[in-house]
Amino acid sequence: MSEFKVRQYPAFAATDLEIIDKSTVFQGFFRIERWQLRHKCFAGGWSDVMTREIFERGQAVVVLPYNAGTDEIVLVEQFRVGAVSSGQSPWLLEAIAGMIEPGQSPELTAKREAQEEAGIELTELWPMLNYYSSPGGSTERIQLFLGRLTAPVAEGIFGLSAEHEDIKVHVMPRMQAMQLLAEGKIDNAATVIALQWLALHLSDVTTRWGS
Repeated sequence: MSEFKVRQYPAFAATDLEIIDKSTVFQGFFRIERWQLRHKCFAGGWSDVMTREIFERGQAVVVLPYNAGTDEIVLVEQFRVGAVSSGQSPWLLEAIAGMIEPGQSPELTAKREAQEEAGIELTELWPMLNYYSSPGGSTERIQLFLGRLTAPVAEGIFGLSAEHEDIKVHVMPRMQAMQLLAEGKIDNAATVIALQWLALHLSDVTTRWGS
């Protein structure tokens, strides 16, 4: 059996960064900050002072509702302005998602968004993983959950009009969703990751939730 060399990952810590200045350069629906900073280098010493714009996106949750008894999932379809420039349809098939509000836990946010976006009650949440969505320029970190469904879900149109939400709910067999993924018709990162996680852990999920 090969032996791994013991190394420290990552090589540096938060204390190996110096933030010299922060300022808000735009405040609208989102916020953009300008930072001046420098950091330690792998070859030794410090980098030059650099300027970076940071998209302050906040923290979010994504939840994929799944009924292990029927092997069905729930996806939502809605307009996404960031997809307009692709030249393809900006209405995307996604897992349920929402921003974590101050004072709320990721679990509470997931259950709230499931109710608002799809009219469903989740009886249990299974944490999948959490990750940075685009750490080169955004602070956003996403917590993924698998949400347990134990009752039929009615398709329909949901969302909060005050937030300009127009959301269509789709209930489909898990294998149909995987086929859409294979065809490139599901192409947003959080939903791709959630479906792949479910595929990798399906046996465990079925054992725990199947009955």
